[in-house]
Amino acid sequence: MNPIELWQRYKTYLFDNRQLGLTLDISRMNFKDGFFDQMRPLIQKAFSAMDTLEAGAIANPDEQRMVGHYWLRNPALAPTPELRTEIEETLTAIKTFTRAIHSGGITSQAGKPFTKVLVVGIGGSALGPQFAANALGNPNDPMTPYFFDNTDPDGMDYVLGQIGTGLSETLTVVISKSGGTVETRNGMLEAKAAYTAQGLDFARAAVAVTGKDSNLDKIAIAERWIQRFPMWDWVGGRTSETSAVGLLPAALQGLDVDAILAGARLCDEVTRTKDALANPSAILALMWYHATNGCGSRDMVILPYKDRLQLFTKYLQQLIMESLGKELDSDGKLVNQGITVYGNKGTTDQHAYIQQLRDGVNNFFVTFVEVLKDRNTPSMQVETDFTTGDFLSAFLLGTRSALYGNARESMTITIDKIDPFSFGVLVALYERAVGLYASLININAYHQPGVEAGKKEAGKVVKLQQAILSLLRGNPTVSYTAEDTANAINLPNDVETIFKILLHLSANPNHKIKQLRPEHTPLTASRFQAST
Repeated sequence: MNPIELWQRYKTYLFDNRQLGLTLDISRMNFKDGFFDQMRPLIQKAFSAMDTLEAGAIANPDEQRMVGHYWLRNPALAPTPELRTEIEETLTAIKTFTRAIHSGGITSQAGKPFTKVLVVGIGGSALGPQFAANALGNPNDPMTPYFFDNTDPDGMDYVLGQIGTGLSETLTVVISKSGGTVETRNGMLEAKAAYTAQGLDFARAAVAVTGKDSNLDKIAIAERWIQRFPMWDWVGGRTSETSAVGLLPAALQGLDVDAILAGARLCDEVTRTKDALANPSAILALMWYHATNGCGSRDMVILPYKDRLQLFTKYLQQLIMESLGKELDSDGKLVNQGITVYGNKGTTDQHAYIQQLRDGVNNFFVTFVEVLKDRNTPSMQVETDFTTGDFLSAFLLGTRSALYGNARESMTITIDKIDPFSFGVLVALYERAVGLYASLININAYHQPGVEAGKKEAGKVVKLQQAILSLLRGNPTVSYTAEDTANAINLPNDVETIFKILLHLSANPNHKIKQLRPEHTPLTASRFQAST
Protein backbone atom coordinates (compact mmCIF):
# COMPACT_ATOMS: atom_id res chain seq x y z
CA MET A 1 0.00 0.00 0.00
CA ASN A 2 1.49 3.36 -0.99
CA PRO A 3 1.78 6.21 1.56
CA ILE A 4 -1.29 8.08 0.28
CA GLU A 5 -3.45 4.94 0.43
CA LEU A 6 -2.14 4.23 3.93
CA TRP A 7 -3.02 7.79 5.00
CA GLN A 8 -6.57 7.32 3.69
CA ARG A 9 -6.85 4.03 5.57
CA TYR A 10 -5.54 5.79 8.68
CA LYS A 11 -8.26 8.45 8.43
CA THR A 12 -10.97 5.87 7.72
CA TYR A 13 -10.29 3.62 10.70
CA LEU A 14 -8.85 5.99 13.31
CA PHE A 15 -10.75 5.92 16.60
CA ASP A 16 -10.52 9.28 18.35
CA ASN A 17 -12.28 10.30 21.56
CA ARG A 18 -11.27 13.64 23.04
CA GLN A 19 -13.11 13.02 26.33
CA LEU A 20 -10.98 9.93 26.90
CA GLY A 21 -7.84 11.56 25.53
CA LEU A 22 -7.39 8.39 23.49
CA THR A 23 -6.83 7.46 19.86
CA LEU A 24 -6.48 3.97 18.40
CA ASP A 25 -4.89 3.49 14.99
CA ILE A 26 -5.43 0.12 13.29
CA SER A 27 -4.42 1.16 9.76
CA ARG A 28 -1.35 -1.10 9.84
CA MET A 29 -3.39 -4.21 10.63
CA ASN A 30 -3.98 -6.01 7.34
CA PHE A 31 -7.68 -6.82 7.68
CA LYS A 32 -9.81 -6.59 4.56
CA ASP A 33 -12.37 -3.81 4.13
CA GLY A 34 -15.27 -6.21 4.70
CA PHE A 35 -13.87 -7.55 7.96
CA PHE A 36 -16.06 -5.53 10.33
CA ASP A 37 -19.21 -6.44 8.40
CA GLN A 38 -18.21 -10.10 8.46
CA MET A 39 -17.62 -9.98 12.22
CA ARG A 40 -20.83 -8.07 13.05
CA PRO A 41 -22.87 -11.10 14.21
CA LEU A 42 -20.09 -12.31 16.53
CA ILE A 43 -19.36 -8.91 18.05
CA GLN A 44 -23.05 -8.17 18.59
CA LYS A 45 -23.34 -11.49 20.40
CA ALA A 46 -20.33 -10.46 22.51
CA PHE A 47 -22.02 -7.15 23.34
CA SER A 48 -25.11 -9.03 24.53
CA ALA A 49 -22.99 -11.34 26.67
CA MET A 50 -21.31 -8.30 28.23
CA ASP A 51 -24.69 -6.74 29.00
CA THR A 52 -25.73 -9.95 30.74
CA LEU A 53 -22.50 -10.02 32.75
CA GLU A 54 -22.88 -6.41 33.86
CA ALA A 55 -26.45 -7.12 34.92
CA GLY A 56 -25.21 -9.64 37.48
CA ALA A 57 -25.42 -13.02 35.77
CA ILE A 58 -23.25 -15.88 37.04
CA ALA A 59 -20.12 -15.52 34.93
CA ASN A 60 -17.78 -17.87 36.82
CA PRO A 61 -19.63 -21.21 36.84
CA ASP A 62 -16.75 -23.01 38.62
CA GLU A 63 -17.39 -20.96 41.75
CA GLN A 64 -20.93 -19.73 41.03
CA ARG A 65 -19.79 -16.13 41.09
CA MET A 66 -20.85 -12.94 39.40
CA VAL A 67 -18.20 -10.71 37.82
CA GLY A 68 -18.69 -7.11 38.83
CA HIS A 69 -15.56 -5.04 38.39
CA TYR A 70 -17.57 -2.62 36.22
CA TRP A 71 -19.77 -1.77 39.21
CA LEU A 72 -16.73 -0.58 41.17
CA ARG A 73 -16.52 2.67 39.22
CA ASN A 74 -20.30 3.08 38.85
CA PRO A 75 -22.02 1.56 41.88
CA ALA A 76 -25.43 2.49 40.49
CA LEU A 77 -25.02 -0.43 38.07
CA ALA A 78 -24.72 -3.00 40.87
CA PRO A 79 -27.58 -5.54 40.70
CA THR A 80 -28.71 -5.01 44.30
CA PRO A 81 -28.93 -1.99 46.63
CA GLU A 82 -26.83 -3.88 49.17
CA LEU A 83 -23.91 -4.26 46.74
CA ARG A 84 -24.15 -0.62 45.74
CA THR A 85 -23.97 0.41 49.39
CA GLU A 86 -20.98 -1.86 50.07
CA ILE A 87 -19.04 -0.40 47.14
CA GLU A 88 -19.80 3.18 48.13
CA GLU A 89 -19.06 2.62 51.79
CA THR A 90 -15.75 0.93 50.98
CA LEU A 91 -14.60 3.88 48.87
CA THR A 92 -15.58 6.26 51.65
CA ALA A 93 -13.72 4.11 54.20
CA ILE A 94 -10.58 4.12 52.02
CA LYS A 95 -10.63 7.91 51.82
CA THR A 96 -11.36 8.34 55.53
CA PHE A 97 -8.59 5.95 56.55
CA THR A 98 -6.13 7.57 54.15
CA ARG A 99 -6.86 11.03 55.52
CA ALA A 100 -6.27 9.74 59.04
CA ILE A 101 -2.92 8.24 58.01
CA HIS A 102 -1.74 11.31 56.08
CA SER A 103 -2.88 13.80 58.72
CA GLY A 104 -1.32 11.92 61.62
CA GLY A 105 -4.65 10.96 63.09
CA ILE A 106 -3.31 7.41 62.99
CA THR A 107 0.40 7.26 63.75
CA SER A 108 3.14 4.67 63.96
CA GLN A 109 4.17 3.08 67.25
CA ALA A 110 6.85 5.73 67.59
CA GLY A 111 4.16 8.38 67.48
CA LYS A 112 5.36 9.55 64.06
CA PRO A 113 3.40 9.66 60.79
CA PHE A 114 3.53 6.62 58.53
CA THR A 115 5.76 7.53 55.56
CA LYS A 116 5.98 4.16 53.80
CA VAL A 117 3.53 1.45 52.80
CA LEU A 118 4.49 -2.19 52.27
CA VAL A 119 1.98 -4.05 50.07
CA VAL A 120 1.97 -7.83 50.49
CA GLY A 121 0.16 -9.68 47.71
CA ILE A 122 0.57 -11.89 44.64
CA GLY A 123 -0.70 -11.75 41.06
CA GLY A 124 -3.51 -9.25 40.61
CA SER A 125 -3.21 -8.27 44.26
CA ALA A 126 0.24 -6.88 43.51
CA LEU A 127 0.56 -6.23 39.77
CA GLY A 128 -2.21 -3.63 39.59
CA PRO A 129 -0.99 -1.65 42.60
CA GLN A 130 2.61 -1.85 41.33
CA PHE A 131 1.55 -0.67 37.88
CA ALA A 132 -0.27 2.31 39.41
CA ALA A 133 2.62 3.13 41.74
CA ASN A 134 5.15 3.16 38.89
CA ALA A 135 2.94 4.96 36.42
CA LEU A 136 1.70 7.71 38.70
CA GLY A 137 4.05 8.04 41.67
CA ASN A 138 6.27 11.03 42.40
CA PRO A 139 9.08 11.76 44.89
CA ASN A 140 6.83 14.12 46.87
CA ASP A 141 4.12 11.49 47.48
CA PRO A 142 3.13 11.34 51.17
CA MET A 143 3.98 7.62 51.35
CA THR A 144 6.55 5.57 49.45
CA PRO A 145 5.29 2.15 48.27
CA TYR A 146 7.17 -1.16 48.55
CA PHE A 147 6.00 -4.63 47.57
CA PHE A 148 6.31 -8.25 48.65
CA ASP A 149 4.92 -9.90 45.51
CA ASN A 150 6.48 -13.36 45.74
CA THR A 151 7.58 -15.97 48.25
CA ASP A 152 11.26 -15.43 47.42
CA PRO A 153 13.11 -14.80 50.73
CA ASP A 154 15.99 -12.98 49.05
CA GLY A 155 13.52 -10.69 47.30
CA MET A 156 11.87 -9.87 50.62
CA ASP A 157 15.27 -9.23 52.20
CA TYR A 158 16.02 -6.81 49.39
CA VAL A 159 12.82 -4.85 50.00
CA LEU A 160 13.37 -4.83 53.76
CA GLY A 161 16.89 -3.60 53.14
CA GLN A 162 15.49 -0.68 51.16
CA ILE A 163 13.09 0.16 53.99
CA GLY A 164 15.80 -0.29 56.65
CA THR A 165 15.14 1.47 59.94
CA GLY A 166 12.14 3.10 58.29
CA LEU A 167 10.13 -0.02 59.14
CA SER A 168 8.93 1.75 62.29
CA GLU A 169 7.14 4.25 60.01
CA THR A 170 5.87 1.62 57.56
CA LEU A 171 2.24 0.61 57.22
CA THR A 172 1.79 -2.93 55.85
CA VAL A 173 -1.23 -3.79 53.70
CA VAL A 174 -1.83 -7.54 53.28
CA ILE A 175 -4.07 -8.41 50.32
CA SER A 176 -5.62 -11.87 49.90
CA LYS A 177 -9.23 -12.68 49.08
CA SER A 178 -9.23 -16.14 50.64
CA GLY A 179 -6.57 -15.43 53.21
CA GLY A 180 -5.08 -18.79 52.29
CA THR A 181 -2.85 -17.81 49.38
CA VAL A 182 0.49 -19.29 50.39
CA GLU A 183 2.73 -16.64 48.85
CA THR A 184 0.85 -13.83 50.59
CA ARG A 185 0.70 -15.74 53.87
CA ASN A 186 4.46 -16.23 53.69
CA GLY A 187 5.05 -12.56 52.95
CA MET A 188 2.87 -11.59 55.91
CA LEU A 189 4.84 -13.87 58.24
CA GLU A 190 8.18 -12.54 56.95
CA ALA A 191 6.96 -8.97 57.42
CA LYS A 192 5.74 -9.77 60.93
CA ALA A 193 9.12 -11.28 61.81
CA ALA A 194 10.89 -8.17 60.52
CA TYR A 195 8.75 -5.92 62.72
CA THR A 196 9.33 -8.18 65.73
CA ALA A 197 13.09 -8.13 65.14
CA GLN A 198 12.99 -4.34 65.46
CA GLY A 199 10.90 -4.50 68.63
CA LEU A 200 7.70 -3.46 66.85
CA ASP A 201 4.16 -4.79 67.16
CA PHE A 202 3.11 -5.89 63.66
CA ALA A 203 -0.60 -5.61 64.44
CA ARG A 204 -0.23 -1.88 65.13
CA ALA A 205 1.07 -1.39 61.58
CA ALA A 206 -1.11 -3.91 59.71
CA VAL A 207 -4.12 -3.53 57.43
CA ALA A 208 -6.00 -6.34 55.68
CA VAL A 209 -7.79 -6.36 52.34
CA THR A 210 -9.60 -9.68 52.30
CA GLY A 211 -12.86 -11.57 52.06
CA LYS A 212 -15.28 -11.56 54.94
CA ASP A 213 -14.60 -14.42 57.39
CA SER A 214 -11.46 -15.48 55.50
CA ASN A 215 -8.45 -16.81 57.40
CA LEU A 216 -6.79 -13.40 57.02
CA ASP A 217 -9.94 -11.65 58.22
CA LYS A 218 -9.97 -13.81 61.35
CA ILE A 219 -6.28 -13.14 62.02
CA ALA A 220 -6.76 -9.39 61.62
CA ILE A 221 -9.70 -9.43 64.04
CA ALA A 222 -7.95 -11.64 66.60
CA GLU A 223 -4.72 -9.60 66.54
CA ARG A 224 -6.59 -6.28 66.39
CA TRP A 225 -5.03 -4.94 63.20
CA ILE A 226 -5.56 -1.25 62.47
CA GLN A 227 -8.19 -1.69 59.74
CA ARG A 228 -9.85 -4.19 57.40
CA PHE A 229 -11.22 -3.59 53.89
CA PRO A 230 -13.36 -6.01 51.85
CA MET A 231 -12.52 -8.13 48.83
CA TRP A 232 -15.64 -9.49 47.17
CA ASP A 233 -15.88 -12.86 45.49
CA TRP A 234 -17.33 -11.15 42.41
CA VAL A 235 -14.07 -9.28 41.73
CA GLY A 236 -11.21 -11.33 40.28
CA GLY A 237 -7.64 -10.48 41.18
CA ARG A 238 -6.71 -9.49 37.64
CA THR A 239 -9.66 -7.07 37.45
CA SER A 240 -9.35 -5.69 40.98
CA GLU A 241 -7.42 -2.48 40.38
CA THR A 242 -10.51 -0.31 40.95
CA SER A 243 -11.43 -2.16 44.15
CA ALA A 244 -9.78 -1.73 47.55
CA VAL A 245 -6.97 -3.94 46.20
CA GLY A 246 -5.74 -1.14 43.96
CA LEU A 247 -7.39 1.94 45.40
CA LEU A 248 -6.15 1.59 48.99
CA PRO A 249 -2.41 1.40 48.12
CA ALA A 250 -2.90 4.16 45.53
CA ALA A 251 -4.69 6.44 47.98
CA LEU A 252 -2.08 5.84 50.69
CA GLN A 253 0.68 6.67 48.23
CA GLY A 254 -1.17 9.91 47.51
CA LEU A 255 -2.63 9.17 44.07
CA ASP A 256 -5.96 10.64 42.96
CA VAL A 257 -8.25 7.61 43.16
CA ASP A 258 -11.31 9.64 42.15
CA ALA A 259 -9.60 10.48 38.86
CA ILE A 260 -8.64 6.83 38.32
CA LEU A 261 -12.28 5.83 38.82
CA ALA A 262 -13.49 8.67 36.58
CA GLY A 263 -11.26 7.54 33.73
CA ALA A 264 -12.38 3.93 34.09
CA ARG A 265 -16.04 4.94 34.36
CA LEU A 266 -15.95 7.09 31.21
CA CYS A 267 -14.12 4.38 29.28
CA ASP A 268 -16.78 1.89 30.41
CA GLU A 269 -19.48 4.20 29.08
CA VAL A 270 -17.76 4.65 25.73
CA THR A 271 -17.07 0.92 25.36
CA ARG A 272 -20.72 0.00 25.93
CA THR A 273 -21.64 1.33 22.50
CA LYS A 274 -22.86 -1.36 20.11
CA ASP A 275 -21.16 0.32 17.12
CA ALA A 276 -17.89 -1.62 16.94
CA LEU A 277 -15.96 1.08 15.09
CA ALA A 278 -16.92 3.61 17.80
CA ASN A 279 -15.90 1.23 20.59
CA PRO A 280 -12.13 1.02 21.21
CA SER A 281 -12.37 -2.17 23.29
CA ALA A 282 -14.36 -3.85 20.53
CA ILE A 283 -11.80 -2.67 17.97
CA LEU A 284 -9.00 -4.19 20.04
CA ALA A 285 -10.88 -7.48 20.46
CA LEU A 286 -11.62 -7.68 16.74
CA MET A 287 -8.00 -6.92 15.83
CA TRP A 288 -6.86 -9.71 18.18
CA TYR A 289 -9.29 -12.02 16.41
CA HIS A 290 -7.98 -10.95 13.00
CA ALA A 291 -4.31 -11.19 13.97
CA THR A 292 -4.56 -14.61 15.63
CA ASN A 293 -7.25 -16.15 13.41
CA GLY A 294 -9.33 -16.42 16.56
CA CYS A 295 -7.10 -19.21 17.86
CA GLY A 296 -4.04 -17.56 19.40
CA SER A 297 -1.83 -18.24 16.39
CA ARG A 298 0.23 -15.09 16.96
CA ASP A 299 1.78 -13.42 19.99
CA MET A 300 0.79 -9.98 21.26
CA VAL A 301 3.77 -7.66 21.71
CA ILE A 302 3.07 -4.60 23.87
CA LEU A 303 5.54 -1.74 23.37
CA PRO A 304 4.85 1.28 25.57
CA TYR A 305 7.15 4.15 24.68
CA LYS A 306 7.16 5.56 28.19
CA ASP A 307 9.21 4.48 31.20
CA ARG A 308 6.25 4.91 33.52
CA LEU A 309 4.30 2.32 31.53
CA GLN A 310 6.99 -0.37 31.71
CA LEU A 311 4.81 -2.51 34.00
CA PHE A 312 1.83 -2.19 31.66
CA THR A 313 3.09 -5.21 29.75
CA LYS A 314 3.32 -7.36 32.89
CA TYR A 315 -0.11 -6.15 33.99
CA LEU A 316 -1.62 -7.07 30.61
CA GLN A 317 0.26 -10.35 30.57
CA GLN A 318 -1.72 -11.52 33.58
CA LEU A 319 -5.01 -9.91 32.56
CA ILE A 320 -4.93 -11.39 29.05
CA MET A 321 -3.17 -14.72 29.50
CA GLU A 322 -4.96 -15.76 32.70
CA SER A 323 -8.30 -14.73 31.20
CA LEU A 324 -7.89 -16.23 27.73
CA GLY A 325 -5.58 -19.21 28.30
CA LYS A 326 -8.19 -21.98 28.45
CA GLU A 327 -8.17 -25.65 27.56
CA LEU A 328 -11.93 -25.94 26.99
CA ASP A 329 -14.43 -23.56 25.47
CA SER A 330 -17.79 -22.72 27.04
CA ASP A 331 -19.34 -25.82 25.44
CA GLY A 332 -16.68 -28.15 26.87
CA LYS A 333 -14.86 -28.53 23.55
CA LEU A 334 -11.06 -28.87 23.58
CA VAL A 335 -9.67 -25.64 22.10
CA ASN A 336 -6.43 -24.72 23.97
CA GLN A 337 -7.03 -21.02 23.51
CA GLY A 338 -4.93 -18.05 24.55
CA ILE A 339 -2.72 -15.21 23.34
CA THR A 340 0.90 -14.97 24.49
CA VAL A 341 1.79 -11.46 25.67
CA TYR A 342 5.27 -10.02 26.04
CA GLY A 343 7.02 -6.72 25.54
CA ASN A 344 9.43 -4.08 26.74
CA LYS A 345 9.51 -0.31 26.84
CA GLY A 346 10.67 1.76 23.90
CA THR A 347 13.36 2.47 22.96
CA THR A 348 14.90 -0.31 25.03
CA ASP A 349 13.12 -2.74 22.72
CA GLN A 350 15.06 -1.22 19.81
CA HIS A 351 18.23 -2.59 21.40
CA ALA A 352 16.67 -5.87 22.53
CA TYR A 353 14.47 -7.78 20.10
CA ILE A 354 13.15 -5.46 17.36
CA GLN A 355 15.72 -7.13 15.11
CA GLN A 356 13.79 -10.39 15.36
CA LEU A 357 10.41 -8.71 15.08
CA ARG A 358 11.38 -7.08 11.80
CA ASP A 359 13.51 -9.77 10.20
CA GLY A 360 12.73 -13.01 12.04
CA VAL A 361 9.70 -15.26 12.32
CA ASN A 362 6.47 -13.37 11.67
CA ASN A 363 4.41 -14.83 14.52
CA PHE A 364 3.23 -11.70 16.33
CA PHE A 365 1.44 -8.38 16.13
CA VAL A 366 2.49 -5.23 17.95
CA THR A 367 0.59 -2.68 19.99
CA PHE A 368 2.54 0.55 20.39
CA VAL A 369 1.48 2.73 23.31
CA GLU A 370 2.30 6.37 22.69
CA VAL A 371 2.15 9.23 25.19
CA LEU A 372 2.09 12.68 23.61
CA LYS A 373 3.18 14.75 26.61
CA ASP A 374 6.86 14.22 27.43
CA ARG A 375 7.05 15.83 30.89
CA ASN A 376 5.46 18.57 32.96
CA THR A 377 8.19 21.11 32.28
CA PRO A 378 9.95 22.27 29.09
CA SER A 379 12.76 20.04 27.83
CA MET A 380 16.26 21.04 26.88
CA GLN A 381 17.43 20.62 23.30
CA VAL A 382 19.94 17.83 22.84
CA GLU A 383 20.22 18.69 19.15
CA THR A 384 18.93 21.68 17.24
CA ASP A 385 15.14 21.72 17.68
CA PHE A 386 15.19 18.19 19.14
CA THR A 387 14.58 17.15 22.73
CA THR A 388 14.95 13.75 24.36
CA GLY A 389 11.16 13.35 24.07
CA ASP A 390 11.34 14.17 20.35
CA PHE A 391 13.82 11.35 19.93
CA LEU A 392 11.54 8.97 21.84
CA SER A 393 8.71 9.83 19.46
CA ALA A 394 10.98 9.51 16.43
CA PHE A 395 12.06 6.03 17.47
CA LEU A 396 8.45 4.95 17.97
CA LEU A 397 7.45 6.21 14.53
CA GLY A 398 10.58 4.77 12.99
CA THR A 399 10.09 1.33 14.51
CA ARG A 400 6.43 1.36 13.45
CA SER A 401 7.42 2.18 9.87
CA ALA A 402 10.25 -0.36 9.80
CA LEU A 403 7.92 -3.13 10.93
CA TYR A 404 5.21 -2.19 8.45
CA GLY A 405 7.79 -2.02 5.69
CA ASN A 406 8.48 -5.71 6.25
CA ALA A 407 4.81 -6.79 6.45
CA ARG A 408 4.61 -6.84 10.26
CA GLU A 409 1.24 -5.80 11.64
CA SER A 410 0.83 -3.21 14.37
CA MET A 411 -1.63 -0.84 15.93
CA THR A 412 -1.01 2.24 18.03
CA ILE A 413 -2.79 3.48 21.14
CA THR A 414 -2.11 7.15 21.82
CA ILE A 415 -2.97 8.94 25.05
CA ASP A 416 -2.42 12.61 25.76
CA LYS A 417 -0.49 12.16 29.00
CA ILE A 418 0.10 9.86 31.95
CA ASP A 419 -2.17 10.85 34.80
CA PRO A 420 -4.68 9.07 37.06
CA PHE A 421 -7.53 9.63 34.59
CA SER A 422 -5.67 8.12 31.62
CA PHE A 423 -4.50 5.26 33.85
CA GLY A 424 -8.13 4.43 34.61
CA VAL A 425 -8.94 4.63 30.91
CA LEU A 426 -6.23 2.10 30.00
CA VAL A 427 -7.30 -0.33 32.74
CA ALA A 428 -10.95 -0.24 31.67
CA LEU A 429 -10.09 -0.36 27.95
CA TYR A 430 -8.30 -3.68 28.25
CA GLU A 431 -10.63 -5.22 30.82
CA ARG A 432 -13.53 -4.92 28.40
CA ALA A 433 -11.46 -5.90 25.37
CA VAL A 434 -10.59 -9.17 27.13
CA GLY A 435 -14.25 -9.85 27.94
CA LEU A 436 -15.39 -9.16 24.39
CA TYR A 437 -12.63 -11.25 22.81
CA ALA A 438 -13.48 -14.15 25.11
CA SER A 439 -17.03 -14.05 23.82
CA LEU A 440 -15.81 -13.96 20.22
CA ILE A 441 -13.92 -17.23 20.73
CA ASN A 442 -16.52 -18.78 23.07
CA ILE A 443 -14.41 -19.18 26.18
CA ASN A 444 -14.94 -18.07 29.78
CA ALA A 445 -12.57 -15.26 30.71
CA TYR A 446 -13.47 -15.27 34.38
CA HIS A 447 -12.24 -18.55 35.79
CA GLN A 448 -8.71 -19.99 36.03
CA PRO A 449 -8.71 -23.78 36.46
CA GLY A 450 -5.08 -24.00 35.36
CA VAL A 451 -3.98 -21.77 38.23
CA GLU A 452 -5.80 -23.99 40.70
CA ALA A 453 -4.17 -27.07 39.14
CA GLY A 454 -0.74 -25.54 39.74
CA LYS A 455 -1.61 -24.82 43.37
CA LYS A 456 -2.71 -28.43 43.89
CA GLU A 457 0.55 -29.75 42.43
CA ALA A 458 2.54 -27.39 44.66
CA GLY A 459 0.59 -28.74 47.63
CA LYS A 460 1.74 -32.24 46.71
CA VAL A 461 5.36 -31.07 46.71
CA VAL A 462 4.92 -29.61 50.20
CA LYS A 463 3.66 -32.97 51.47
CA LEU A 464 6.47 -34.75 49.66
CA GLN A 465 9.08 -32.57 51.39
CA GLN A 466 7.51 -33.36 54.74
CA ALA A 467 7.82 -37.10 54.02
CA ILE A 468 11.45 -36.71 52.94
CA LEU A 469 12.40 -34.80 56.08
CA SER A 470 10.62 -37.33 58.26
CA LEU A 471 12.62 -40.15 56.66
CA LEU A 472 16.03 -38.46 56.90
CA ARG A 473 15.53 -37.17 60.44
CA GLY A 474 14.24 -40.53 61.59
CA ASN A 475 17.40 -42.21 60.29
CA PRO A 476 20.19 -39.66 60.91
CA THR A 477 23.01 -42.21 60.51
CA VAL A 478 21.88 -43.24 57.02
CA SER A 479 22.55 -41.38 53.77
CA TYR A 480 20.13 -41.72 50.87
CA THR A 481 20.26 -41.18 47.13
CA ALA A 482 17.16 -39.77 45.49
CA GLU A 483 16.24 -43.32 44.40
CA ASP A 484 16.75 -44.64 47.92
CA THR A 485 14.51 -41.90 49.28
CA ALA A 486 11.79 -42.47 46.69
CA ASN A 487 11.69 -46.19 47.40
CA ALA A 488 11.78 -45.70 51.18
CA ILE A 489 8.70 -43.49 51.14
CA ASN A 490 6.99 -45.68 48.49
CA LEU A 491 6.90 -43.02 45.81
CA PRO A 492 9.32 -44.31 43.13
CA ASN A 493 7.57 -42.36 40.34
CA ASP A 494 8.35 -39.08 42.09
CA VAL A 495 12.11 -39.61 42.11
CA GLU A 496 12.94 -36.55 39.98
CA THR A 497 10.89 -34.22 42.17
CA ILE A 498 12.41 -35.82 45.27
CA PHE A 499 15.91 -35.20 43.86
CA LYS A 500 15.09 -31.52 43.25
CA ILE A 501 13.70 -31.17 46.78
CA LEU A 502 16.81 -32.77 48.26
CA LEU A 503 19.07 -30.37 46.34
CA HIS A 504 17.14 -27.38 47.66
CA LEU A 505 17.09 -28.69 51.23
CA SER A 506 20.83 -29.24 51.23
CA ALA A 507 21.57 -25.78 49.77
CA ASN A 508 19.96 -24.01 52.72
CA PRO A 509 20.77 -24.31 56.42
CA ASN A 510 17.21 -24.31 57.73
CA HIS A 511 16.53 -28.03 57.65
CA LYS A 512 20.08 -29.29 58.39
CA ILE A 513 20.29 -31.67 55.43
CA LYS A 514 23.76 -32.22 53.96
CA GLN A 515 24.71 -33.38 50.48
CA LEU A 516 27.41 -36.03 50.13
CA ARG A 517 28.97 -36.04 46.69
CA PRO A 518 32.41 -37.64 46.30
CA GLU A 519 34.63 -36.24 43.57
CA HIS A 520 33.80 -37.41 40.03
CA THR A 521 30.38 -38.65 41.19
CA PRO A 522 27.43 -37.63 38.98
CA LEU A 523 25.16 -35.07 40.61
CA THR A 524 22.22 -37.48 40.44
CA ALA A 525 24.20 -40.04 42.48
CA SER A 526 24.58 -37.63 45.41
CA ARG A 527 23.60 -38.90 48.81
CA PHE A 528 21.73 -36.85 51.40
CA GLN A 529 21.72 -37.13 55.16
CA ALA A 530 20.28 -35.31 58.14
CA SER A 531 22.93 -33.50 60.15
CA THR A 532 23.27 -34.72 63.72
